[in-house]
Amino acid sequence: MSDYVMGRTTEEHERLRRQAEVWASATARLLDRAGLSPGDRCLDVGCGTGAVMDLMVARGGVVTGIDVDVSLGAAVDGTFVRADVERDDDAVPAGGFDLVFGRLILLHVADPVAVLRRMWRWVAPGGVLVVQDYDMRTVDSYPPLSVVDEWRRVFLGAYAAAGRDIRLGTRLPALFAQAGIGAPDTTDVTGRLGTTADSAGMLAATYRSIAPLALAQSLITETQRDEWLSEIDTAARVYGDHTAMWPLLIGAVRRKG
Repeated sequence: MSDYVMGRTTEEHERLRRQAEVWASATARLLDRAGLSPGDRCLDVGCGTGAVMDLMVARGGVVTGIDVDVSLGAAVDGTFVRADVERDDDAVPAGGFDLVFGRLILLHVADPVAVLRRMWRWVAPGGVLVVQDYDMRTVDSYPPLSVVDEWRRVFLGAYAAAGRDIRLGTRLPALFAQAGIGAPDTTDVTGRLGTTADSAGMLAATYRSIAPLALAQSLITETQRDEWLSEIDTAARVYGDHTAMWPLLIGAVRRKG
């Protein structure tokens, strides 16, 4: 993903690590449902910090990770291949893996169907493709908070303006069909309902990462950025017990006959 809209800063890398911790149990459950077994050759597409690779290794998988970001790849536990999943058809062998996985990868690419086709080619006969991605429209608070409404305006607006689909997770079955893979054998939907106090960090981190793009798109000014970051800190203290809904993490699994 050479056009990753969230940036490649140290702060963004740390956000990815924290995000991986939040969704670890949901991903582990889906890997188990997909039938990951000891000795399976596993490929993590867009492996990032290597958190999912660790889950695969814990289940006995023989793991390879692909990512364009070498600074992240240097820290993964397993084989690492520097490659751009949007462009590198021959980064790994066709039909070389019993399980090909991608979490929060399609949301960041210009052509999700083309990437799915590439991932499907990498699945061995009898192997399985597993994908998890967000539907970000669910981010909200109750009672409503203007600071969350502003996050939605800026973050979701910047994504949409960059040509990314904020509802992509909900579209996974349709994308599988368009890619010629067929309907998923199983799907999985995981939500997280927390409070403003325990969700403010996620909102602030994602806002900081998207802010350079939002500034370039004239969605915000530097003054508005700084004011919002102050307001989310205040909201965490004053409205900490308000309910906060995170994005839905939606999974799809398809076995290759």
